[in-house]
Amino acid sequence: IMLYLFEKGYRNFIFFVHSNNIIQKTKNNFLNDQANKYLFNKHIYWQGKPLLIKEVVNFDESDSNNLNIKFTTIQQLHLDLNDFKENSLTFEDFKDKKIVLIADEAHHLSTATKSKKELEANNTWESTVLKILHLNPENFLLEFTATVDWKHPDIRTKYANKIIFRYDLKQFRLDGYSKEINLIRSHYDEQERILQALILNIYRQELAAENGINLKPVILFKAKRTIAESENNKRKFHQLIQQLSEQDILKIQQTSTIEVVQKAFAYFNKKDLSHRQLANKIKWTFKEENCLSANNDAEAEQNQILLNTLEDANNPIRAVFAVQKLNEGWDVLNLFDIVRLYEGRDGRGGKAGKTTIAEAQLIGRGARYFPFTTSEYPEKYRRKFDQHPQNPLKILEELYYHTKEDSRYISELKSALIESGIYEEKTPLPQKPLTLKASFKTSTLYSAGRLFYNKKIKDVHQNIESLAVIKTKPFHYVLPSGRGEISRAFESELSTTNGLKQKEIRHKIVTVHELPHNVIRFALSQNPFYHFNHLKQYFPQLKSISEFIFGAQYLSSIKIDFTGSAQRLQKIGRYDYLQAVQKLLQEIEFVLKNQSTSYTASNFTSDLLRNIITDRLVSLSPKFDSAPPFFVQADWYPYQQFYGSKYEQEFLKWFATEYAQLKTHFQELFLAPNLNRVTLYDLKGRAWTPNFILLGWPQSDPNTVQQIYIFLREQTAKTEHQFKSLLDLFGGQSKTLTIDGQRYHLSACLFFKEDSGISSKLKKALGLKL
Repeated sequence: IMLYLFEKGYRNFIFFVHSNNIIQKTKNNFLNDQANKYLFNKHIYWQGKPLLIKEVVNFDESDSNNLNIKFTTIQQLHLDLNDFKENSLTFEDFKDKKIVLIADEAHHLSTATKSKKELEANNTWESTVLKILHLNPENFLLEFTATVDWKHPDIRTKYANKIIFRYDLKQFRLDGYSKEINLIRSHYDEQERILQALILNIYRQELAAENGINLKPVILFKAKRTIAESENNKRKFHQLIQQLSEQDILKIQQTSTIEVVQKAFAYFNKKDLSHRQLANKIKWTFKEENCLSANNDAEAEQNQILLNTLEDANNPIRAVFAVQKLNEGWDVLNLFDIVRLYEGRDGRGGKAGKTTIAEAQLIGRGARYFPFTTSEYPEKYRRKFDQHPQNPLKILEELYYHTKEDSRYISELKSALIESGIYEEKTPLPQKPLTLKASFKTSTLYSAGRLFYNKKIKDVHQNIESLAVIKTKPFHYVLPSGRGEISRAFESELSTTNGLKQKEIRHKIVTVHELPHNVIRFALSQNPFYHFNHLKQYFPQLKSISEFIFGAQYLSSIKIDFTGSAQRLQKIGRYDYLQAVQKLLQEIEFVLKNQSTSYTASNFTSDLLRNIITDRLVSLSPKFDSAPPFFVQADWYPYQQFYGSKYEQEFLKWFATEYAQLKTHFQELFLAPNLNRVTLYDLKGRAWTPNFILLGWPQSDPNTVQQIYIFLREQTAKTEHQFKSLLDLFGGQSKTLTIDGQRYHLSACLFFKEDSGISSKLKKALGLKL
């Protein structure tokens, strides 16, 4: 919008919001082109010349060639304009210039609208903004908010002719762009609730890494009212972490009845991660330097960059302690757990009180979706597993709010969440019958045939024998120095490292074997990933930890590039070595988990067709509860019902037009919806779930059964490329297997929407002449 208005002749913009910490993070988003959340392209050109985004104190500093922004709070803007001070904004600044006013969290501007007394007083934030707006008929006021009080009649009247675009949180959630909210209610005390959340945090991280997803999940610990409460929570948290033992972990496993917690323990058991290793991993992950307090304005300003970049790989923060400061204006994608560290409620008459409403606001911040993809689900920014709730990765699409069991409080919180649109009471999906026709059950294919599938297995031939694949260049470590600088916001400067000018930066490259050996051993002992029995999973040839340290093919030959000033490089000590080695080990761990653990596909196995394709109940969305299409009556369709997407229905309609011609080549021919009964895995271990399975018994060769796995997908180059890996299972086109004298001819077809070559592809897969 700003660049659009710039083209229309606007040069001066004022961004204001009620909270100073929002201002600080917004400045970073607007002005720091190195930030992950920078809003513009790094280079902007207008009429062939570079366009700068400039911060100004007042509009006397602005120029006509660039985009000038004044950042302020609404409180400060009101004070500056109504209590004149030197160099501050005045109403005169707005008279001869076209100004665009951008109000974030704009519902705070409507307090006077709700009170006629305040509106008549003409000295409110709202009146100040309206006065600026009306000083020049060409001024714009753009308001952004997700919290409009539509129930108030004066608010409805105010915005009736002003709404440009309305996209409510409820629709946003229904469209799949947010996490789903789960309320975890338990009879645990605070420490046990904390520990339960920590266990789920590690579970998410390990599960994501196993699937090649770079995720650093964050927990928020919420205090009720005061900063003192939150600080006390933080002190107790660090005590808990320091004293954490395997018995504490065991207690949660033995007492928690939360399904996802038990899933986590089953996963850890499968990975041979013991209670002691889990406790050590939690201690390492949530050490004090990885926890942040965001309680008062001073702290929020000081830490706003950390709070605004929690998703960054180099941001170490894993836990945040807060009271109210993060309820608005906080952009965080990797928050997955909020732990309420207090009890009680402030509602009356079944209605949510202010504290509960604030909690609902905070949950709304955490509900922002963490984007990721899988080979089967390439769409990055939407939920993928609503129809597949048993998929383990579903936990990466959910936010858990941990609280003590209190039915009245939970009821009030649900009401507040439902009203906000971010939550919907979950009801089990209706179960619907899927019944095979008698004609299909009596067919030869069904009574005697087999159905083939394979499994995902670890690729034992891909074990790494050295770290050569991990590091080809020195590992870069910047020495902390405490140095700082004041930089000019709108003048290009040499790149800096830790406050140093480029010309002041020095390097010292050291190989790991030159470092004190006790430092390396201590760093390894602090990270459960590097315990010997775990390393053996990645390095089967490894004989000892000493070999891992001193062997040239492992740590010994890796180079660390220490960067800092000449004076700082002369003062490198053991603590610096320890920090560098710990960071190096963290990076190696991440790379190993994401690149070295590879999977492939097993050989095909089979089961009797009648054991897989059966009568059953299926849990499906109500959107599939429609009148059965005409093809349900067809001889080739094996079920008495149809549940599927519009795309699947269109494919079956197309098949109905081709059936008569195809049937002339077959004694029996059926097209069965798969509905998640069979999954194939390609040579990289990626899952492929067919939409349909075509079963045919040819006229010309009664000793052969045709099985074609049909996939319907969105057309992308990535999908086509990955499908070739699946086709490799079939020798490129097809594969023939023989069981008990019966041959089975297996192949796969991938079709796209509006695919013009469906007929020829299918006939080729069936071995028919085109």
